[in-house]
Amino acid sequence: MSVVETERHGQIFVVRMNRPDRLNALNQEMRTELAKAWTAFRHDNDLEVAIFTGAGRGFCAGEDMKETLANKTPGGKKIDIEDPFMTGKLEKPVIAAINGFAMGGGFMLVERTDLRVAVRSAVFEVSEAKRWLLGGYNHGHVANLPYPVAMEMAMGFRFTAERFHQIGFVNRLVEPEQLMPEAMGMAEHMLTLPPASRVNTVYMMRQMRPEPAPDMKALAEELHEHGDKSDLMESRAAFAEKRKPNFKGWKDPQDRYRMPQRKPAKA
Repeated sequence: MSVVETERHGQIFVVRMNRPDRLNALNQEMRTELAKAWTAFRHDNDLEVAIFTGAGRGFCAGEDMKETLANKTPGGKKIDIEDPFMTGKLEKPVIAAINGFAMGGGFMLVERTDLRVAVRSAVFEVSEAKRWLLGGYNHGHVANLPYPVAMEMAMGFRFTAERFHQIGFVNRLVEPEQLMPEAMGMAEHMLTLPPASRVNTVYMMRQMRPEPAPDMKALAEELHEHGDKSDLMESRAAFAEKRKPNFKGWKDPQDRYRMPQRKPAKA
């Protein structure tokens, strides 16, 4: 059984993550197979719009903690091939059909899509604050969310599909049996547009998405190192063992008060 299944419906390409027993957690095999599927979609001139979904009750639970603990590689090993969906090189539109949990890396997959349909029972979480030394500071900014909502997201709170629909992160809410028909309907609408218009508009809209300024990204890099990095594996071990984590925080307790400083951009 393939960990990634694909289907062709005329010019519509369906990509389905298929590890339902693990809520479609992203191990190295799945990330590799997704890269292959998106590369094939990108270069196939008979395919124009993709629908991205998951099997079972989860869209994607994010990082495969068991693989991380076995390999001692937080975030997973880098795969050997480029994934155009993840690098932003995929020119064609992608619609997320969110069938359930979208957590951590699974949330980030949703975030990269252009349109989003979710079942009402779907649950979302930006998990970086739980797994790294810096929470997901950029996600609310990219989504144009107000500061307190972006803070809530960055601090690892969970969001219902209803809440995300209210704040504009999800386009449609549907019952489970309507998920794929609704996504298909959106894809079919996009196919009624002139091909160049569809591709150019998607490209332009993506260019207009906000992103942190270079000095903010530089500060984030420093903050990712600001703390005891043994907590990265401890958070994952505690999750896998279903226990309360024993975090250390900082090797030197005074580092709490020695925060890296933002360096103004050069003129």
